[in-house]
Amino acid sequence: MGQTYHDLFVIGGGINGCGICRDAAGRGYSVALAEMGDFASGTSSGATKLIHGGLRYLEHYEFRLVRESLMEREVLWAMAPHIIWPLRFVLPYHKGGIRPAWLIRLGLFFYDHLGGRRLLPPTAVLNLRRDPTGRPLKPVFAKAFEYSDGWVDDARLVVLNARDAADRGALIMPRTKVVAARRDNGLWEIDSCDMLTGERRRHQARMLVNAAGPWVDQVLRAALGETEARHVRLVQGSHIVVKKKFEGPRAYFFQNPDNRIIFAIPYEDDFTLIGTTDRDYSGDPKDVRISAEETGYLCAAASEYFNAPVTPDDIVWSYSAVRPLYDDGASKAQEATRDYVLQLEGKGGEAPLLNVFGGKLTTYRRLSEHALEKIGEAIGKKGGPWTARSHLPGGDFPVKGYAAEVSKLKANYPFLAEAHARRLVRRYGTRAASLLAEAKSIADLGQCFGSDLYEAEVRYLVRNEWAITAQDILWRRTKNGLYLQLDEVQKLEEYMAAIPAQLAG
Repeated sequence: MGQTYHDLFVIGGGINGCGICRDAAGRGYSVALAEMGDFASGTSSGATKLIHGGLRYLEHYEFRLVRESLMEREVLWAMAPHIIWPLRFVLPYHKGGIRPAWLIRLGLFFYDHLGGRRLLPPTAVLNLRRDPTGRPLKPVFAKAFEYSDGWVDDARLVVLNARDAADRGALIMPRTKVVAARRDNGLWEIDSCDMLTGERRRHQARMLVNAAGPWVDQVLRAALGETEARHVRLVQGSHIVVKKKFEGPRAYFFQNPDNRIIFAIPYEDDFTLIGTTDRDYSGDPKDVRISAEETGYLCAAASEYFNAPVTPDDIVWSYSAVRPLYDDGASKAQEATRDYVLQLEGKGGEAPLLNVFGGKLTTYRRLSEHALEKIGEAIGKKGGPWTARSHLPGGDFPVKGYAAEVSKLKANYPFLAEAHARRLVRRYGTRAASLLAEAKSIADLGQCFGSDLYEAEVRYLVRNEWAITAQDILWRRTKNGLYLQLDEVQKLEEYMAAIPAQLAG
């Protein structure tokens, strides 16, 4: 059993774990991260994929969370303009609706002014009789409010944080389970198991970070042997992806009679993403699936607004995830706080442990900074905050420079179709050229697995982004799974199984 030594050992390869790992590595800490599955295979790829302030959180008086989230929108956009971009949301209104117009106006006023907005356009009022966004909606909706938030490719946000952490010296170990962790003479001694090979390793670390998301309690019980109950509330959120329900780049914010809200968002050019649900969950997070009840709820809620009803027959894909919220005693799942809580343990010379509860995509960078403050207090400070001025891999171009990057890529690789070039820049930004390398024709990209997914891209993802399975490729590194037929998926699975072990390594 090999042994390694680190300042910091992070359990969990979701957005919080990868964000903390990246920030720490960039400050000069020696860091290792273990994720029992693939990156973003849990909560972090099961969200509504928004970088947003959280308009509905204002109703629950979460002003600190909303302000921090609003401020982060433009910071994250500048960090990763290839996977994050602005999105306008249309909130239809009619007299007798769930929330009065004055309350919506007040909320949007706060939304515009709480967070130091500089680049995103302000709130506006729309006449749905004239504006194109009114066409797919029922005639009862004559007016709407429009506001700004952002969209993110959530799974890529996670893997790019992991990639950058590795580039800065972190040891990144996907598909590696922590089987035991114990304090020994002022250090943590951690045993890990490679889930593919069965190889066991022992690590020593000055500090342990438990960022296991929905599994945070399981890690405390199984790996650390603790029995004390923690303040974790598991809330299931499910989404459906349907055939495109409307044209144009704007999204919709729908209010439901039960006071919940859902979004209908343009998705991957040809689809509409609808979600989310909110309900308490009590099973194993790895077993979560969308229920027939949730499917019916989302279809019915969207159909209250769209002229053309949304039916289960329209669904091309669905996904569900469990959010590990901090249990603040709220009576309803949708009212539970989305804020994060960091709990530092370890007294009298004990090796410190930091447990991470809650949080959301939008605030992951600030959560990481706050975690590093606690890490510095516990084991000594190294460096200072740096991530707000950084770029994630591939994101080193101006926030409004996406079209220019597409043009540049097409000029250097004229054989690329427009849609292919746009997708590559959306996924990889300036690193798309590394993927294409010396290719002079489409044939140079190798085998085509369907749609515009070629062997060159698959190999890039295996070499650079820890992709092992077809599911990694089709649903987390890309969303080409929406376009491939079953026989094409099987062809990719066979290819992945045959990739030489040295390439995967």
